[in-house]
Amino acid sequence: MTDYTAFKTLSPTTLADAMGRERVMDIGIRPMWQPIPRIAGPAYPVECAPGDNLMLHAAIYRAPPGSVIVVEAGDIDYAVSGGNVCAVAQRRGIAGFVIDGVIRDIAEVREAGFPVFARGVIPIPGEKQVIRKLNGIVHCGGVEVVSGDVVVADEEGIVVVPADRQDTVLEAAQASAASDAARTLDEWEAAHHARIEAILRDKGFSD
Repeated sequence: MTDYTAFKTLSPTTLADAMGRERVMDIGIRPMWQPIPRIAGPAYPVECAPGDNLMLHAAIYRAPPGSVIVVEAGDIDYAVSGGNVCAVAQRRGIAGFVIDGVIRDIAEVREAGFPVFARGVIPIPGEKQVIRKLNGIVHCGGVEVVSGDVVVADEEGIVVVPADRQDTVLEAAQASAASDAARTLDEWEAAHHARIEAILRDKGFSD
């Protein structure tokens, strides 16, 4: 069973170091309010059609508590979520939204303290007409997200840990975090300085 509490103690930076660039969402998907808390939980992927938000509105009643709802929206011209949808999701125990698209009612969302990461804000909502898939596979911020992947998001970025790599990534990230915590800045600087100078010498650089 995945220890989401353990993932929540690790920054996206540490987790990204353990996985690489391909599991990190692009910088366009960002916190919609600050300071935003870190969230970590199993992905519940949602696909919305362009100009339509039906499936996200359906997902808030289906995603298990603790889930991070990850949305592949069809555009950035229509909001897929507003204040009431976020409030209901929060009340039902959803950890937060990660949306490759836009939302509205950001003041309400910020006041409620519901974590939302998206591309921006627009005041006009989408329609509710088109059926698309729920809890399958979506693409969000350039990353493929599968149901059950671990999503960790905060002000530093958003990472997606594949379900079949959770144990190894967690172990590597925890070891890295422990190593960093045990080393003083003086020790880090000395090692860093030596490493940089060695690279410069190998590259033929001279002052």
